[in-house]
Amino acid sequence: MTIEQHIGELRAELRNASDVSERREIQSELDCAQAELAVIIAEQDGRLEAEPPF
Repeated sequence: MTIEQHIGELRAELRNASDVSERREIQSELDCAQAELAVIIAEQDGRLEAEPPF
C-alpha cells in the first residue's frame, strides 16, 4: 500500500467514524501520514536532506 492510498483510506475512515475518540485517533494517524508524505516529497525535491549531517 502506498502512503497516498493509506491517506485515502484514513480519510474514508474519518468520514465514517461515529465515536469522538475514534475520530481523534484516526485524525492523529492521518496527520502523521500526511507529515510523512510531506517529508518524502521534500526529500525528492531536494528541499530536505535524507541523511543527517555529520
